[in-house]
Amino acid sequence: MDVLLFIVIILVASILQTSTGFGFSILATPFLLLLFEPLEAIQMNLALSLVISLALITKIKQDIDTDILKRFIIGSIVGLPLGIITFLLIDIKQLKLGISIIILLLTLLLMAHFRIQSSKKRDFSVGGISGLLTTSIGMPGPPLLLYFSGTETKKEKLRGTTLAFYLFIYLVSLIIHVIFVGTNHKVWISSGVALPLVLIGLYVGQLLFKKMNQKAFRIFTYILLLFTGIYLFIESF
Repeated sequence: MDVLLFIVIILVASILQTSTGFGFSILATPFLLLLFEPLEAIQMNLALSLVISLALITKIKQDIDTDILKRFIIGSIVGLPLGIITFLLIDIKQLKLGISIIILLLTLLLMAHFRIQSSKKRDFSVGGISGLLTTSIGMPGPPLLLYFSGTETKKEKLRGTTLAFYLFIYLVSLIIHVIFVGTNHKVWISSGVALPLVLIGLYVGQLLFKKMNQKAFRIFTYILLLFTGIYLFIESF
């Protein structure tokens, strides 16, 4: 049963990541925590998401907003060490509770057509928050997703910029985790077993992306955010 669940988690999460640019950590991390210890689930998520970003970077480079990407990266440099300190010192359940409430409130605002104006300062802030969440709970996607949805960013630009940012954030986060928290063989064996499933997900996800219009993409975004917020809220108790 655990093996079947593992296969479904990796396959579906890979399809989401490829077709939307943000699905893997949002879907995979919560469910991998049912099968693995927090350290193992987070590091597997980082490693496999990095593989997906590497595989797609040549296909999406024309959709990347390089100016926003640079500001995200600069902002994340502040957030990354704060995240690992949070992982080591702070009660993760309390962190999940706070994040879940923020995600749910912001998602409801977005569904009510609340919109925000993008700015350089907000780009830096979103990058910092994303960096903090990557090293603390392995989920950089929610702040990016909320920000891009609030600014009504086109799905191509959202996916391209997000995947390019992940290429940096996941690599650095994985290195930080291994150095300061440690790792084990289970992380790498399980990640190796998951690779063929990731490759299948890459292929299917590309097909879905081409067929998904902007309205369907936005609705799917709200569903993922609500799922993430509700899951983190329940998990915090």
